[in-house]
Amino acid sequence: MPSISTTPVYFGNFLVTQQVFYMTAHSFALVNIKPLLPGHVMVSPRRILPRLSDLTHTEITDLFLTVQRVGRMIERVYGASSLNIAIQDGPAAGQSVPHLHAHLIPRHHADLDERGGSDAIYGMLEGEEGDVGKHHWERLNRRPKFPTVDEKARQPRSDAEMTAEAHQLAEEMDSVLT
Repeated sequence: MPSISTTPVYFGNFLVTQQVFYMTAHSFALVNIKPLLPGHVMVSPRRILPRLSDLTHTEITDLFLTVQRVGRMIERVYGASSLNIAIQDGPAAGQSVPHLHAHLIPRHHADLDERGGSDAIYGMLEGEEGDVGKHHWERLNRRPKFPTVDEKARQPRSDAEMTAEAHQLAEEMDSVLT
């Protein structure tokens, strides 16, 4: 299946065209390289801007309508009963890629009890495992890799895995919108 976009799509400096599963005039939705929980996706404006306050009224409206549409679909596809929707608006808020984006994370009852409860998701977003920019840079080998002990089972996904999920979610979005 061809990608959703016929032109390159960038998330900050990262080419993510194959990860994109939905596009509007001003926004796009993409699968996450290292999802915190199954179905964790992101919605971002097409213009590369770091902060929510940088968007026009039209872009803000489109972004949040896209968050709402994608969120409904993600809940249905992943059988979730709730969503975390988070924006880290600037570096001091934990933003690791200087391109505004909303995280949509499907949630299930007691899904993070082993990590201290449902609020553990915020620590995950703020911590090493939520550092989207780091994971993209490591894939591109543009950043030195220091030896670390990774005891987590969560590993960055391959392009093929992300493309397959993007196509599946694109079909779901098509079925919702038609």
